[in-house]
Amino acid sequence: MADIHPEHEHIIEQTKASMPSDEVLAKTAEVFKVFGDATRIRILTALSEGEMCVCCLCELLGMSQSAVSHQLSVLKSARLIKNRREGKQIYYSLDDAHVGAILCTGISHVIEG
Repeated sequence: MADIHPEHEHIIEQTKASMPSDEVLAKTAEVFKVFGDATRIRILTALSEGEMCVCCLCELLGMSQSAVSHQLSVLKSARLIKNRREGKQIYYSLDDAHVGAILCTGISHVIEG
């Protein structure tokens, strides 16, 4: 390890104390992996406008039902979206405001960059 200047030791200790656990950081990395797919980003962007059923997502994205359903399954497993049933129809939406905030921040970063 590198020699640490004595005046920097407090920075290291402060940072160490405030960092989340390795488990939390690993789970966070998994969430960001799910965000690493353009199709899933398109679905999340569509759902940020409001709740939608699979048929609407298929039409909007120009994708097959099986392809959309697969991506919805990945997003749901990562707890980025949720669903509700109304009769035979299933509607999807963002899981919570955090998902929308992450998406919005990422898009803003790209646009401003």
